[in-house]
Amino acid sequence: MDKEHIKGAADKTSGAIKEGVGKALGDKSMEAKGKLDKAKGEAREFVGDVKDAVRDENKDDRDDLRKKH
Repeated sequence: MDKEHIKGAADKTSGAIKEGVGKALGDKSMEAKGKLDKAKGEAREFVGDVKDAVRDENKDDRDDLRKKH
């Protein structure tokens, strides 16, 4: 887990809160901002997943090179 996952989770949480408050108050603007924050959080988590996959693949490649020598 890296900082993108953490930031993504925080964005999703704050977005869910904003969306809920916006719905409860009938504030469409706040509700929309909440949905946007949730989407931003999902995107950050995806970036974190990609970074993890690249990091893992590079580690596997390095391990393979070490085994050959």
